[in-house]
Amino acid sequence: MPGIYIHIPFCNSKCYYCDFYSKATKDIFIINKYVDALCNEIIFRKNYLQTQKIETIYFGGGTPSTLSIEQINKIFDCIFKNFKINKKENEITFEANPENLTQDYLSDLQRHTPINRLSIGVQSFFDDDLKFMNRKHSAKQAIQAIVDAQKAGFSNISADIIYGLPSMSISRLKKNLQQFFALNIPHLSAYHLTIEPNTVFGKWLQKGKIKEIDEIQSTKLFATLIELMDKNNFLHYEISNFAKNNFIAKHNFAYWTGEKYLGLGAAAHSFDGKSRQWNIANTKLYIEKIFNKQNDFFDIEKLSEIDKFNEYIITHLRTYIGLNIKELETKYKKFYLQIKKTIDDFLHLNIL
Repeated sequence: MPGIYIHIPFCNSKCYYCDFYSKATKDIFIINKYVDALCNEIIFRKNYLQTQKIETIYFGGGTPSTLSIEQINKIFDCIFKNFKINKKENEITFEANPENLTQDYLSDLQRHTPINRLSIGVQSFFDDDLKFMNRKHSAKQAIQAIVDAQKAGFSNISADIIYGLPSMSISRLKKNLQQFFALNIPHLSAYHLTIEPNTVFGKWLQKGKIKEIDEIQSTKLFATLIELMDKNNFLHYEISNFAKNNFIAKHNFAYWTGEKYLGLGAAAHSFDGKSRQWNIANTKLYIEKIFNKQNDFFDIEKLSEIDKFNEYIITHLRTYIGLNIKELETKYKKFYLQIKKTIDDFLHLNIL
């Protein structure tokens, strides 16, 4: 089930927790040039996934909802001309921020683009949390965006929530989730705050302006999240993701089960089963190199057998399906036998 990821690095402003590659700009000229560069990269990379049909397409960022409908469809036109798309059972996800989701924009997304899944960056239903994170929408806007998306005809909707903010209480997490349940959304991505060094929060942490949440409280929040999602019939299918029946995010789940994918745009990553490659994390250089037909806009890492084995273990353990022992033995027999011997040695100690 190969997929395509498209990175849109533009934002209205940078969130204080964000460590993804993004650029705060509203410059239409730059955004148009970037879209043109994306189309050129699509043509350049059209053989990356051979002739396999594309099952999923994912617009991530940054903030894809900074794009106009015309810009979005220009990218789709390039993709459909250069790749075979499974049009019957595809999943096409579009990340969006609530402040961009007007009724007209949502209606146009639903009626005039192939997008059939929305991932809305709510992060919190509390205004003070949103202000603390430097989000540009209000809790009221987040709720309205979800309601309007449903009215526009989107049924496959996901909301992002961040928990584990400094001093976050169990009560606040519960209230966030209660609001989520009330909106009848079929998918939740719940991310624990990680404070990265090169972010505003990272600098505040170094200066002692904020503290990371207590580890015991952090564990309690995660346990509460799991308990409430289970009570409301959500499948905890990946560490940070929960879904109702038939609403598992196919694109993201494919990452954790070793499927191939092509990443397009500045800082985007790709995987073909044998190697990983990643594009330059610089919008200006990315555009220049693409237009100058330079082939050095990405780096590549060829994976050894031990790399593939380790990745298989790490990624599959993130999911509810876990490890397939028969597949592990078939694909990586040498390493499987080594790890099986280690496990057997521990089992014989009867320390559990």
